[in-house]
Amino acid sequence: VIRRNPFGMDICCRKGSRSPLQELYNPTQVSLSNTAILHQIRRDQVTDTCRANSVSSRKRRVLTPNDLKHLVVDEDHEMIYCYVPKVACTNWKRVMMVLTGRGKYSDPMEIPANEAHVSSNLKTLNQYSIPEINHRLKNYMKFLFVREPFERLVSAYRNKFTQKYNTSFHKRYGTKIVRRQRKNATQEALRKGDDVKFEEFVAYLIDPHTQREEPFNEHWQTVYSLCHPCHIHYDLIGKYETLEEDSNYILQLAGVGNYLKFPTYAKSTRTTDEMTTEFFQNISSEHQTQLYEVYKLDFLMFNYSVPSYLKLE
Repeated sequence: VIRRNPFGMDICCRKGSRSPLQELYNPTQVSLSNTAILHQIRRDQVTDTCRANSVSSRKRRVLTPNDLKHLVVDEDHEMIYCYVPKVACTNWKRVMMVLTGRGKYSDPMEIPANEAHVSSNLKTLNQYSIPEINHRLKNYMKFLFVREPFERLVSAYRNKFTQKYNTSFHKRYGTKIVRRQRKNATQEALRKGDDVKFEEFVAYLIDPHTQREEPFNEHWQTVYSLCHPCHIHYDLIGKYETLEEDSNYILQLAGVGNYLKFPTYAKSTRTTDEMTTEFFQNISSEHQTQLYEVYKLDFLMFNYSVPSYLKLE
């Protein structure tokens, strides 16, 4: 049986129809205009935070191509997505593969997770020339998804340091963390780095030496540093807490909402607020304060209040 792929011509080439950017700022549907107000509030929050914290606004940093490697481009629907690890980025990459695949994929969940992370499967903004980059930043709808910063951090820790299969992370980061943060570490721990405690991970993140040595790994890097929201004007800021509504709103704006829905998934292993609270119980107030400083801009910019479990100095 040959099934007609709904993502044939009608999804691929939207010439003549309104772009997502036009649909966002001048909605033709009432249902879209109510949501547009919510996203305007989120955009304003980012703008205000950037303005209030622009220590370097006079010598504004120019973005380099390397700064743009997290921005995935969808030419056909004129959209740019900045992916943030631990904020549903695997599923969003799958969706982007469906959108940009010209009919090659029709169901995001049929794409294996590891395939979604193969860089050659998606085109990123740093692969374009400077004029092409500027044209896309100006004319395409740009969006990203954010999450409560400490919940995202605990999620990254659980995924990278408590799963036995993540040996590359244990070798690259675990051994370094154990060497620096653990007194009297055993030879095995120094060799394997597979039993890093959350307290050691936090101590590593706030250690000035770490900051000087190399940029944070993308799984615990701030959204501020990954997506540059003070330099790039994002039209939509989706939240992990309202993932499905925000995602499907974007697909609606792109004109594909009728046949492409954002994948829902079982949240059984998901890092929750309660879980995060527990992880922070053993962190000293001094370390909590220093860690909050590292992620402070993400808290402020995306309107997350200071967690009630924190004992800030």
